[in-house]
Amino acid sequence: MSQTLPGILIVDDEPRSVEVIARVLGEEFEVFTALDATRALEILENEWVQVVFCDQRMPGRSGVDLLTEVRRRWPDVVRIIVTGYTDPQDMIGAINEAGIYQFITKPWHPDQLLLAAQGAARLYHLQREHDRLSLELKLAAPAAEVRFAEQHERVLRNFHFDALVRTPASPLNEVCRRAAQVAAFDIPVLVLGETGTGKELLARAIHYASLRSERPFFAVNCGAIPDELLESELFGHKKGSFTGAYATRIGLLDQADGGTILLDEIGDVSPAFQVKLLRFLQEGEIRPVGSNETRRVDVRILAATHRDLAGEVKAGRFREDLYYRLAAMVLTLPPLRERRGDLRVLAPRILDSLSSAHGKRTQGFTEEALACIEAYDWPGNVRELQNELTRMLVLAGGGPLGADLLSPHVLRGAAASSANATAADLAVRDTGPLKDRIERMEALILMETLLRCRWNKSRAAEELGLSRVGLRAKLDRYGIARDGTFGRSH
Repeated sequence: MSQTLPGILIVDDEPRSVEVIARVLGEEFEVFTALDATRALEILENEWVQVVFCDQRMPGRSGVDLLTEVRRRWPDVVRIIVTGYTDPQDMIGAINEAGIYQFITKPWHPDQLLLAAQGAARLYHLQREHDRLSLELKLAAPAAEVRFAEQHERVLRNFHFDALVRTPASPLNEVCRRAAQVAAFDIPVLVLGETGTGKELLARAIHYASLRSERPFFAVNCGAIPDELLESELFGHKKGSFTGAYATRIGLLDQADGGTILLDEIGDVSPAFQVKLLRFLQEGEIRPVGSNETRRVDVRILAATHRDLAGEVKAGRFREDLYYRLAAMVLTLPPLRERRGDLRVLAPRILDSLSSAHGKRTQGFTEEALACIEAYDWPGNVRELQNELTRMLVLAGGGPLGADLLSPHVLRGAAASSANATAADLAVRDTGPLKDRIERMEALILMETLLRCRWNKSRAAEELGLSRVGLRAKLDRYGIARDGTFGRSH
């Protein structure tokens, strides 16, 4: 039966006593009354009772006997004895057998009775909540283990070497093959490559393919943090060790114990910090800033940089001993311009991810757009490609993303880098008679304009200040066609 108020059962063989207690508690509780144990048990079987107030000395069956049965059958019900007797033997029996919550002696005060009822109802609620939470925790433990396993599996999938999108003929395959080999060996790895080539992604793949995969992975951009803050970030600090150190901080090397840390842009750290880092690599110990205590940690170090670190060593800007500590294995990621064939699978993969992130559906790229993306050099590598595809996605209407959505500099670069554009390289970097160099520049301008105008020749002619016939003559002259050919026809 549903109750809007907590249920209380009053058991006493004296009707007058039952009536008075019911009157005191009736405003805050749903009160049930019984003059003997038999009736009390009937009520407990049919009503939702949270607290029982029971007289100790009743004919036929004592309060302790009744409450002992209540404890056995309804253990959550809070049990209170109201008695005019203080026999120690009764009290001991009540505590040991019936598990009494409280004794109330007669004569009682109404406030005393009300407080006891309120406390008992609160205890009942807390017991039920505790039981519910305990049950949920028992049920949640297997579910949590499943969720953790699923998340771990998803992480392994997202940061596997396959996450470095490439074709079967990609030069990246050899790098990934070597990285997979070295992942199982607990040695430092130095990852080289231009900005945006995916050095951190490769480092994460190495970590998650290693025996440390279930331990933490942290990446720190050493080039973006001053020495003092970098030391605190990695080694930690004690409260008050320097201005602004308002609390003790545990360093990432300590947090990553058993795991891996990527020191990104390691080529940008100062000579002073190189010494501190070398000491850690040699000793395997850390000492927080402001502390005299050292602590040994087990962390695998991966490092990455866009610089030629061997050249920096020769120039005296990077310590040779530190270089050899970091470069037990060196992996070099090729830039996008050296893996153009990957762009036809990489660009759609990035576009799908961007579409999901921004909630905007697309129909992929036109063949012309893909050809331009493939032809461009992408000096900013994957990072520049992501920015360009984001721009295209934002500007896109319905239908596939066309070449007209690409930035002008990408179109110009694509035209200049076209597979058949060697005869029309940028004039400023070429040699020969002025007339020929101007013609080559003109051919590039024509190609870029047509791509931007989606090969609408009327629109391109108008923009260039040419007649449609004049434009066609120039296209024939330079051998420019929509099928991708680009070069002098004579």
